[in-house]
Amino acid sequence: MKLNDEVRETLLDEVTGLGDEELNKRPSSGGWSIAQVMEHLYLMERAVVYNIQHALENGSIKEVSSKPIELTVNRSRKVEAPEFVQPNESSMTLKDLQRKLQTSHEALRGIYTTVDQERLVEKTAVHPVFGEMNLFQWIPFVGYHEQRHIDQIKEIKETL
Repeated sequence: MKLNDEVRETLLDEVTGLGDEELNKRPSSGGWSIAQVMEHLYLMERAVVYNIQHALENGSIKEVSSKPIELTVNRSRKVEAPEFVQPNESSMTLKDLQRKLQTSHEALRGIYTTVDQERLVEKTAVHPVFGEMNLFQWIPFVGYHEQRHIDQIKEIKETL
């Protein structure tokens, strides 16, 4: 969770001082607004929490090799977000986004601090790019995924 905490702090620092208009403005070249990127990060973290909980309750024990999840930060390969983690078009406030991100982060932290690591390692869930990953690897994946999108936010800020 240390990686996740550090990356989350970086994310919040990156958007500090931005007004709601700046957050919700989409780049002229298309793509998501900063607010939509943040909403996507919330939806993704929430989905990971759900998937881990579901796999802990219903999944079978299976040994899988570690995946190179650190490659997630490489933005040279575009990955289309699944529909369930795509942000909506409505305008959002920084305060609401911060609250959502805090809620999803606390839920992931709850899993990390209360579930035995051995259980997280022995159960798996399928990732759309990396394939079957043990549940323990899903936790730092969230941090790497967030780092990828911090770079996107920096690019959006430059274009605005």
